[in-house]
Amino acid sequence: MRIEENYSLLGHNTFGIDVKCRRFLEYDTIDDLSYVIGTTPLLHIGSGSNLLFMGDYEGTVLHCNIQTIEKAFTHPFERKLKGTERLRVGAGMVWDDFVAYTLEHGYYGLENLSLIPGEVGASAVQNIGAYGVEAKDYIDSVECVNLTNGRHHIFFNAGCDYSYRHSIFKTPEYRGKWAVLYVTFRLSTIFKPKLEYGGIRAELERQHISVDTLTAQQLRQVIIDIRRAKLPDPQVQGNAGSFFMNPVVPREQFEELLKQYPAMPHYEVDEDHVKIPAGWMIEQCGWKGKALGPAAVHDRQALVLVNRGGATGADIVALCQAVCRDVKERFGIDLHPEVNFIE
Repeated sequence: MRIEENYSLLGHNTFGIDVKCRRFLEYDTIDDLSYVIGTTPLLHIGSGSNLLFMGDYEGTVLHCNIQTIEKAFTHPFERKLKGTERLRVGAGMVWDDFVAYTLEHGYYGLENLSLIPGEVGASAVQNIGAYGVEAKDYIDSVECVNLTNGRHHIFFNAGCDYSYRHSIFKTPEYRGKWAVLYVTFRLSTIFKPKLEYGGIRAELERQHISVDTLTAQQLRQVIIDIRRAKLPDPQVQGNAGSFFMNPVVPREQFEELLKQYPAMPHYEVDEDHVKIPAGWMIEQCGWKGKALGPAAVHDRQALVLVNRGGATGADIVALCQAVCRDVKERFGIDLHPEVNFIE
């Protein structure tokens, strides 16, 4: 266990906002959490890849340092599904390191989530997703400790209330009250690529890779190549990846917009709803590559807001509000940040 006072969080948020917390505790075991049970205010973070600090945090920041991977125990009454394996993973493990591990050991399903920043625990809270895959598709259960009373609890997938970029851990009743310790994933031992999203097939063709002979490692590398071409490196330019969620709108509203914008990209959600890329709408409003003070919209991916240097949380929020206002005026659609604002 590691405890620091008046600790800088500059290295714990990918936006590169220079703020401090009153106390920082990095824990390696469940017992370490006994020091903070019942303490307020309390903030549990991963790598800070989905946070925007608005100022110094006048409380304790928790970080999990559990990074183990093991095959999950199978109960005697539980029949193991053919062609699958369950892996129990420490919440503090870097997400992309875990994805790499799965492929090296012949476990498949997470290839399309390669290079997403953050840690394993956050994947279960945020229900991270990319290129047609979401973490919820493979999460079996989430082991947590209640930070109010120290109670240990396992949330199975069905009880996590998963939907697009949402889980029960983001609701007002649960937010900030549970520390994720382990996430168990159910993965396939048979590689079945998912290629129908985000220009994956076009990139395969560009790299002269045949779908018939495609390997999981090749698909992972293609996903990495696509992400690196579109998204800025947080080590070079502060950002939190996709800042906005892609809005899901009623089909009637989509069809009216399609009359005005016949080339508008979209993705079918269900019979009554359609997802429209937020980045496309932001670009149509002229914000791509445009700055507002030290904050800017990325010049290659309009879904990303960046810190050009010295930006505060207020600077990023001001840009966010300006972008949302223009999209609302033009398309009649409200954009919602994927990033969590920390007061």
